[in-house]
Amino acid sequence: MRGIRIAAAALAASAVLLSGCQSVKTTSPGAVGIERTQRMSSMVSEADMRQQAELAYRETLTKERQKGALNADPALTARVRAITNRLIPASAAFRPEAAQWKWEVNVIRSDQVNAWCMPGGKIAVYSGLITKLNLSDDEIAAVVGHEIAHALREHARERASEQMGAQVLISGASILLGTGQAGSDLGGVFYKAFFGLPNSRLHETEADRIGVEIAARAGYDPRAAITLWQKMARASGASDGPEFLSTHPSAETRLKDLEVYSARVIRRG
Repeated sequence: MRGIRIAAAALAASAVLLSGCQSVKTTSPGAVGIERTQRMSSMVSEADMRQQAELAYRETLTKERQKGALNADPALTARVRAITNRLIPASAAFRPEAAQWKWEVNVIRSDQVNAWCMPGGKIAVYSGLITKLNLSDDEIAAVVGHEIAHALREHARERASEQMGAQVLISGASILLGTGQAGSDLGGVFYKAFFGLPNSRLHETEADRIGVEIAARAGYDPRAAITLWQKMARASGASDGPEFLSTHPSAETRLKDLEVYSARVIRRG
């Protein structure tokens, strides 16, 4: 019974959080039609997120430079930067002011199959992503376009807004119900499983759709996103686990969606 009460309190906290956040329009819908209303907390400003991203990015570069892993392959770095430099102007279709961001892209020598773009356009691509999966330029454009989309939509700020507000409200509910730290922990688990994770999957889908349009506008084949994620699935051994408890869509769900949206934005003739 206590668990049900905490779960209900956590759900109520999530509802209050959403009603207290401000509606924000981060991007235009584009041809892929991204029109979801986003809500951001006033406690998490765009300027603060960019400042924190800048600090974290510099720390990462310093660490990798000390290890000799920063842009260790000049040819690979030049290749990734050339692709990214075509994608950045194309991102203006979704967010015109993004063209004025202080974009930066670096390649980190690592076996990790990974890439990311921090708020404000700070990009890192791990060499293992390209070498292990033997990515073509079109496939690199697909993954970098996907990461750029996260930054355009300010998904990191959106998640931070949710998590900060939810934690405050869940902790308050636990105090009111007299359940202490155990109740707060249970509330946090409930929030993550039933609200946080599904929203993360939604962010991934938005980034997929925006990413294929950015790639297409930059002159790359958007269908490369399909082969990219097929390679990703094979590399992971198709061990996605249950989609219900994943921050990413299942491989099957993702590929079906990419087939639809890459066809929508492909340039013909």
